[in-house]
Amino acid sequence: MRIEARRIDAFVGDPGACRVVLFYGEDAGLVRARAEAMTRAVAGSLDDPFRVAELDRGDLAHLADEAATLSLTGGRRVVRVRDVTDAATTAAVQALLRGPAPGLVVIEGANLPSRSKLRALLDAAPDGAAIACYPEDARALGDSIRRLLTEAGVQVDREALAWLTSQLGADRAATRSEVEKLALYAGPGGTVDLPAAMTCVGDLAGLSLDDALFAATEGEVPTTDRALELAIAEGASPVSVIRAGLMHLQRLHRARLAVDAGASAADATKAARPPVFFRRLSAFSRAVGLWPTPNLTAALAGLAEAERACKRTGAPDQVICRNAVLALARRAAAVRAR
Repeated sequence: MRIEARRIDAFVGDPGACRVVLFYGEDAGLVRARAEAMTRAVAGSLDDPFRVAELDRGDLAHLADEAATLSLTGGRRVVRVRDVTDAATTAAVQALLRGPAPGLVVIEGANLPSRSKLRALLDAAPDGAAIACYPEDARALGDSIRRLLTEAGVQVDREALAWLTSQLGADRAATRSEVEKLALYAGPGGTVDLPAAMTCVGDLAGLSLDDALFAATEGEVPTTDRALELAIAEGASPVSVIRAGLMHLQRLHRARLAVDAGASAADATKAARPPVFFRRLSAFSRAVGLWPTPNLTAALAGLAEAERACKRTGAPDQVICRNAVLALARRAAAVRAR
């Protein structure tokens, strides 16, 4: 059966009569967090030996037997399976669904292919479900960061929140860890400003990604390609790269509008919000000169379309992301060559 996005949190807390639930998607931290939350909701903990069993991929032949086993202490049992492969798990789940096993099977499949047979099987099964776990969009991520800080008694200003949104989000667990660290740094009753956020939050591929984006808007095609490859290798997801690119272009756009209104490129750069890191002031100022306002408007539209394309099922998101960022570099290089 299909679970609507607005019902996912409630379903994780109470899967009802559902017998097999698959959590899949590129946000491995969210896959793990939802699987653990569902296990706790049904079995009461993650490590009760009478109510929680864990199977390796090589033990899938025993899946139906484990799901049919009753707990000696009462209550419903949960069988967890992690890092599954599609073909073997699909066969095991088909066999399980043909029987009356009362246990709940929770499967973590972050790396399943886009046309997974297991996902199709559970979407169609009346007592199965497949739940997608993808990175939050920029607005939802910002809301999540603000909520986590508020729960810790910490406020966050707009500039810091915008910067955090551009740096985090590829993995839910990593995002939560970084925000918790930031809350501890600020302390109860404190406020997170941009310097605090930049001081406290880990790199998470941010340096390489900044290198790629600044190189792109300066027209340095080879440097853009190398830095982008490194950022993705370090964990930056294609969607997070494009979102960071959008924020970079938006900041350039605001600075360019100031130049069009009569400000110098240097003054517009100093007034940019969020502030430009001092080591990148010259690069940002040069980019302001290379990008007329109409070009920035068109580039923003192109990145927005690339983000939508990356989110389509089965889309080659890394290729789309790379082409979109390199297109920026080639456009700036063409302006420089005139």
